[in-house]
Amino acid sequence: MVSKVIYKGNLRTHATHIESGNAIITDGNGESFSPPDLTAASLGCCILTAMGRYAEKNGITMDESIANVNKIMSEVPRRIGQITVDIFINNSSSISPEHRKQLEEIGRNCSVCRSLHPDIKLIINITYLEDVVETKD
Repeated sequence: MVSKVIYKGNLRTHATHIESGNAIITDGNGESFSPPDLTAASLGCCILTAMGRYAEKNGITMDESIANVNKIMSEVPRRIGQITVDIFINNSSSISPEHRKQLEEIGRNCSVCRSLHPDIKLIINITYLEDVVETKD
């Protein structure tokens, strides 16, 4: 078992990751991530994680790289219609063209990308930044 999800009422769930005990809340009232929001966020997380795994194995620093994620819902049927992920890779001046090509291929073929329904339009933009961009939570 990966997680335990409890419906708390009022369109809210509480999900606990069994191995770590970490928890997240979803909310259908706009007070937290909705389940479709988490799907879109998972895509951004997966892209950066897959790229990061390759980067670490190849001595590339991607720390503080960012994925800005947007989702657009379709009305009929109600589902995610499009996810746009804008990736900004920090400290990229030392990343060779060969490594950039490999990073992009890995990012666009992460496990979440491969798991999403083919009717969802995926737009993945990758920008290489020379200096670290400060992140704000």
